[in-house]
Amino acid sequence: MFGVMRRAESTAALLPVALDSDQAEPLHRQVYRELARLILAGRLLAGSRLPSSRELARELGVARNTILAALD
Repeated sequence: MFGVMRRAESTAALLPVALDSDQAEPLHRQVYRELARLILAGRLLAGSRLPSSRELARELGVARNTILAALD
């Protein structure tokens, strides 16, 4: 699911993030938890660039404010 990223490829398409809108946990906390999980697993390395908040929101099917709250 997570592969080698070429320069022209989007990072968002390579981020294995699972969100469930039916959970009691708010979506921004789910995004935060999933990103933290990727960091701890070594799948997101220090210095890695995340996609823009707009691109990540589009890829995950959530509002941009949800992404901004997760990153805050």
